[in-house]
Amino acid sequence: MLGALIPDWPAPPGVLALCSTREGGVSLGPYASLNLGDHVGDVPAAVAENRARLQHGLQGARPVFLNQVHATGTIELDGPDSHRASADACFTTHPLVACTIMVADCLPVLFCNEAGTRVAAAHAGWRGLAAGVLESALSAFAADDRVMAWLGPCIGPAAFEVGSEVKAVFEAHSGDAASCFRPAATEGKWFADLSALARRRLQAAGIASVHGNDGTPEWCTVGQPSRFFSHRRDGVSGRFAACVWRA
Repeated sequence: MLGALIPDWPAPPGVLALCSTREGGVSLGPYASLNLGDHVGDVPAAVAENRARLQHGLQGARPVFLNQVHATGTIELDGPDSHRASADACFTTHPLVACTIMVADCLPVLFCNEAGTRVAAAHAGWRGLAAGVLESALSAFAADDRVMAWLGPCIGPAAFEVGSEVKAVFEAHSGDAASCFRPAATEGKWFADLSALARRRLQAAGIASVHGNDGTPEWCTVGQPSRFFSHRRDGVSGRFAACVWRA
């Protein structure tokens, strides 16, 4: 059975979403069991079966996987025949086309408007987040759209140790970002709260309806090895996915 989280957010009728876990697939070893990444060294046939199981759980929708490059590119998925492209965010107005983001510590962010006419998804590692991937994804919506966001699991603030250069990048954008970092034991190192940084960027962009990951341990990929893949924790790791689509 497909392991999945169902987002708790006030999405309108006809907008559906899920976030897979590592449970319910056929992969073995460090990829056990529902690895959806075809670029991490897993057996291709196992990945294909896992992706088929994901699609079966999408209630008729087809997941469109991106070639994610930790940048800010956003593409439109213009129909059921959309193919993989290099981008870190995507959007669609077409039904049964699932905007899909793969992660194993980075933050997946799902979006929809209150009218239920458009959905989007973004891959927010720290580089993409700092460079503006969330703002890029939001540019797919009309200026008068009322947009909501759901933040999925990611590396948590007790595990995400970064250097001072990362802190400086976020502070250069907004001085308030300093509150999302706390000192680590090693001089020049900090623990970063990725979900809090994302919430601040979304709020600055005018998004008041933000749900999901609040930085508590239950959302941390590193701290839950039986539930989530984590590249930071394991080195060799599978990928899970967050999907949003119109029925």
